[in-house]
Order: sequence, then structure tokens, then C-alpha cells
Amino acid sequence: MSEFGVHSEVGRLRRVMVHRPELSLQRLTPSNHDELLFDDVLWVERAQYEHDKFDSVMRERGVEVFLLERLLAEALEASEPGRRRLIEVAASEYTVGVSLVDEVRQLLTDLKPDALAAHLIGGLTVAESGLDVGALRSSSLPAAAIDDPSMFVLPPLPNTLFTRDSSCWIYGGVSINPMYWPARRLEAYNVAAIYRYHPMFADASFEFWYPELGDEGRFEAQDFGRASMEGGDVQPIGNGTVLIGLSERTQARMIELVAKQLFAKGAAERVIAVVMTKDRAHMHLDTVFTMLDRDAVTLYPKVMDNVRAISLRPGSAPGTFHVTQEKDFLSAVADALGVKKLRVVETGGDAYQAEREQWDDGNNVVAIEPGVVVAYERNTFTIAKMRAAGIEVLPIEGFELGKGRGGGHCMTCPLLRDPI
Repeated sequence: MSEFGVHSEVGRLRRVMVHRPELSLQRLTPSNHDELLFDDVLWVERAQYEHDKFDSVMRERGVEVFLLERLLAEALEASEPGRRRLIEVAASEYTVGVSLVDEVRQLLTDLKPDALAAHLIGGLTVAESGLDVGALRSSSLPAAAIDDPSMFVLPPLPNTLFTRDSSCWIYGGVSINPMYWPARRLEAYNVAAIYRYHPMFADASFEFWYPELGDEGRFEAQDFGRASMEGGDVQPIGNGTVLIGLSERTQARMIELVAKQLFAKGAAERVIAVVMTKDRAHMHLDTVFTMLDRDAVTLYPKVMDNVRAISLRPGSAPGTFHVTQEKDFLSAVADALGVKKLRVVETGGDAYQAEREQWDDGNNVVAIEPGVVVAYERNTFTIAKMRAAGIEVLPIEGFELGKGRGGGHCMTCPLLRDPI
């Protein structure tokens, strides 16, 4: 078996990358949480407790759990070129200014790998940086504009909690995803450093679906922001098919870029684009649809009853597509999986309860193996329906974790999952 690759949504989960709540979430305030894409500030210590319990549930079921910040620190320690490259990206003329770039790069270079990883994710304030702002005011406009030592030199990246989005494994390769919102785009550089420079990945064989590695194997992302895709929209369901939500944060042109690579390498033969309405409550496909078993799914009907499904297959010439409109989404998924009909578990309760439970990630579950999923315990009506359908539900607490609008599916980046 390969060391890495995700070949289904419900096959046995063997390796996963998560991010334990830390410094970046301590930076959330009532005045900045909207800009940083959170609905509220978190009680971070409680969120850590809940996340540790989530990790324990997966480990008890035999899943090997890797912590993103630890992997990043190890990658920075293992590769001096990688460390230098990531510092150049984090502290560029565009992020800190022409006049401060050398100063900031030097102070980041002086940090030990653990501290550097913590600040690349958690942000770095003026006070923490040790910059002599007073001495720099006469030669630096950014320094002259600083009037509060709590201002950020490097921004915090609290959405790193949702490891599903910045990268996603599709069959035998990984996509480093160009994120939709500016508040999240630097996350991609951190995970790229892990995949490129950490010894566990550097010595492994796998494809980079996006962006392609250059001749020197250096991660380039100059086109980030021109087209976007996030992993919460991507589900490799098996049998050579990938579902990709065409949502608030994933665009058709980006789906084509990834599909082109998948088809060229023979990794997939069909991509089903799911055309969704664009709304914060369901910013990704996995907020309203995930798989429970080989033939079972959970969904929020208020959204999923109104989606359109469009299949992309390889065209007659390399780099071209054959595009077909599907009759309906569920029939297309059943056809791709080779089953007559899907078993469907809708969000539970009446109209009010269902809307509440969808908002609280009732449909955002992650499968540990076929028919076994992890879900937030608060979604009692939906869990009851899953259990009635024969699904084993492993409940976890999410009083604080849920404030970022992401459940078990959002908080996991599977690295190795069996086919079905």
C-alpha cells in the first residue's frame, strides 16, 4: 500500500492531518473575527480539550493522527532551503513592505523551528517581533504608521483549524489549494512546505495535482487568487470519480485545471461538479453533503434538492473535456459508485431543527471506515436518523470548535484512505 493517497470518502481512514487550536485562535477578538471568517471568539482552552478528544476518538479506531504545526516545524528543521523559501513568502515586500522586509526576514530566520512554525500560523505582533519601531520610523512608512504594539507584522491564520481546505488528497496525489478569501491564502504556503520538505513526504512518491512542481520541485503559487478551490468542496468518492462543489469558494475554471491533471495521469475518469447557491451557511459542499457508507449519504435537502450536477470526462483530444448535464445529483453519484440507489439520511428534526443542525455541522461528518462516522453530539436529531439507518456514530463535543462553522470533515485532511 502507498504511504499517501485518498481513494474514497468512506474507506478505512489510516492517516490524517489535523491542527490543534493554538495561538492563532487566541488572536480572535470581537473586532476581527468577521475579517478572519469566524462567527465568534473561542474559549481556546476548551477548544483544545474538545480537539484532543476528537483526536483520541480517531486514534482509538486505529487512525494515525499527525499535527500540522508539528509537521511544519519538522519540515523547517529538515530543510534550510524550505525554511528560507517560506520566510521569503511570509515576509515579502507585499506583506511587510520594502523598507521592513530585510528586518523581518532576519528576525524570522533567528527563530527556532518550533517558534517559527507557531508564528507562521499564529501570527506575529510588533511587540513579539522585537522590531525597534522608533529607530525605523524615519526610513519606513509601515513603521511610521504603527501606533499600537499589538498590531500584526504577520497575520494570524486561525482557519488552519480546518485542514481539509488548504490541501486535499485526490486518489494518488495532492492539490495545494488557492483559497478564496485573502485571510486564508497563506495557509497554502505552510502546507506546501510540509509536502515539499518534510522527510515523511519528501521521500514519498505522489503527484501534485495543483500547482505542478517546477523543474526544481519548488512550490509556486503566483496565480493564487485568480482562480480558487477549497478542499471542503472536494470529495474523491471512489471508482475514479471526484465530486467538486461549485460553491462560494470554488470556481469552475479551477475545477477544470484540476480535472485536466487528473485525466492526464489517469487518476480519475469523471468529475461531477455540483452547482450550489453561494451562502455562508453552506460555503462548501461538505457542509450540506457527506458520505456515511458505501451506499449511504447525509444531506441537507433545503440546499441539495436544488443543486445541479454536471459531469466532466476526458474529451477526444488531450486537455479537452466532454461535459454533460446530469438528470439529478443523487442519481449521478449512485451511477458513479455503481449502486442502484443511495440511502439518504436527511438533516433531522422539523424545519427549524434541521436548519439549526445544518448550521451546527450536522451533515459535516467524517468517516473512519464504512458505516462509522464522527459527528458533533449536539446534532441529536440527525444522529438519531443516522443510527436508525444502521450507521455507527462516534459523538464528539463541539461547543467551541463549532464556532468556526466546521465539523469533523472540515477539521481533517485525510492523507491515506482505503478504496471501497
